[in-house]
Amino acid sequence: MPLRDTSADQAATDRTFQVDLRGLVDLLSHHLYSSPRVYLRELLQNAVDALTARHAVEPHGNFGIRLYADGKVVRVEDDGVGLTEADVHTFLATIGRSSKRAERIAEQRADFIGQFGIGLLSCFLVADEIHVLSRSARTPDAPAVEWRGRGDGSYTVRTLPASARPRPGTTVTLTPRSDAGEWTRPQQVHALARHFGSLLRHPVTFDDGSGGEAAPVNPEPAPWARSFPTPGARSRALAAYGEEVFGFTPLDTIELDLPVVGLKGIACVLPEAVPAGRRHGHRVHVKGMLLSEQAEEVLPEWAFFVRCVVDAESLRPTASRESLYEDATLAAVRDALAERLREWIARAAASDPDLLGRFLQTHHLAVKSLAVHDDEILRMLLPWLPFETTDGHTTLDEFARTHRTVLVTSSVEEFRQVAAIASAAGLGVVNGGYTYDRELVHRMPEIRPEVSVADLDPATLTAHLDPVDRETELAAAPYLTQARDALAVFDCDVALRTFQPASAPALLVDSREARHERTRSRLAREQEGGVWGDILGALRQEAPRAQLILNQLNPLVRTAVAIDEPELARTSAEALYGQAVMLSRRPLRPAESSLINRSFLDLLAHALRKDS
Repeated sequence: MPLRDTSADQAATDRTFQVDLRGLVDLLSHHLYSSPRVYLRELLQNAVDALTARHAVEPHGNFGIRLYADGKVVRVEDDGVGLTEADVHTFLATIGRSSKRAERIAEQRADFIGQFGIGLLSCFLVADEIHVLSRSARTPDAPAVEWRGRGDGSYTVRTLPASARPRPGTTVTLTPRSDAGEWTRPQQVHALARHFGSLLRHPVTFDDGSGGEAAPVNPEPAPWARSFPTPGARSRALAAYGEEVFGFTPLDTIELDLPVVGLKGIACVLPEAVPAGRRHGHRVHVKGMLLSEQAEEVLPEWAFFVRCVVDAESLRPTASRESLYEDATLAAVRDALAERLREWIARAAASDPDLLGRFLQTHHLAVKSLAVHDDEILRMLLPWLPFETTDGHTTLDEFARTHRTVLVTSSVEEFRQVAAIASAAGLGVVNGGYTYDRELVHRMPEIRPEVSVADLDPATLTAHLDPVDRETELAAAPYLTQARDALAVFDCDVALRTFQPASAPALLVDSREARHERTRSRLAREQEGGVWGDILGALRQEAPRAQLILNQLNPLVRTAVAIDEPELARTSAEALYGQAVMLSRRPLRPAESSLINRSFLDLLAHALRKDS
């Protein structure tokens, strides 16, 4: 029997989602924000936006915000535009529903900080009930409207006589829960108000209920918005503000001003070096309200030598209003602020060499990272950047005056192997093992065409070491043969030369690339016949050998090469190799550590036998 098609008998029924208002309120209030303290920021934002709207109606009015906290209630009162009963239903009692009026208002919100209704939900972080009493300034003799919202998602609305609130505006009152005392006691409310609202453009006062005079929260505008009698006074005021905000005395302050997006502020140059790539959080205010203390995205990654505080009109906050929305405006602001930092470096280079010197001494790594990608900074500052060289720590400009041919190592350990010998031989070598250094040194001819730069090759160094006379080399031949045999396990050859300083008994000439090639060759031999062995064999080249160069000018070496006892000769060669490896400061392989310990004990045993 065929199945019956019931679609013709039953019409589909549209149903509406059932929304748990308590759960929705909990989601928004407990998971949208990072900390309960943001409740006060949201209340201040709503009050500021209400004042902005009031000024649009009465441009010359004298309006402000008043905070009150006595440990029993927290109250925020503003002289803003106020709400009608329709506004209350639109903004306070409707979540997620759009309306034509709400859409029109949203289009006009460029002058406002937040979105009125959703921010109020953050108050449920500290209270179970929110009481709002408001009276609209748009209509003369408008009635007062009372709204009570509860954490379970229910609310009540009442229309009251105008006398219930004599002046237009809005008052929000919270009765804190017992577990919210940390965020609602008077001292904390005052501290939070100063933290979030110190740069607000409207007057804000705080009353702790003790009967004293209300204290100003934002007594004066930001220092970059004030006038000063002299440039020096302005500079000192900006530096003092940076120290107050960040807790350090800036090396210098850089004033930031981007009129297109209404951004003003300062960047404070850190007085101490920081690790490369460690990005600092910056303080970002939007229309005076503190948005974030950890806004990394306002500056490029290379600008880790500054911390900045800015106040902007056109940056877009995220839904939680605790960070910035990544859009084309933010990208343009980031690029423009980066250009301001470059301009500051250029001014210091042109007119304040002392400041530039202090800056480079502290933040040379940051500037090197910038110079790698910025040709203008490269041309401007490369000659002034400090590098480790065979002439000590010096600038490339100073180094190039005495060395027209600059040699650069590929690693720190290679530089340490050859530094003393190269210096005595008159070679100019730069340590290229640190981040960015090798790449930057190779670009030196772009700035100083008369200078040539080349990687240091072991053959270049050994060519500057003087050979010993033939008679001396023949006499040392038996010892050199035994030494080569002893060090064959390390793929190390042994040669006899003369070089300065005479106090150096031996020089180990090796490179990281050569060691890697020898490792590949060894693995290919061990894996011979398998697929992996075939792959390594295809990569294998003629494995370069390390070279232990003994210094004939050193008394210890002259004594060693005359040893005619085979075992002692091998032990002394191993000890000289171990000492040369340790002087290079590269990590010891297990076999090398074992050799150093064994050669020391063998030499000690030989000395004790000889004494006995």
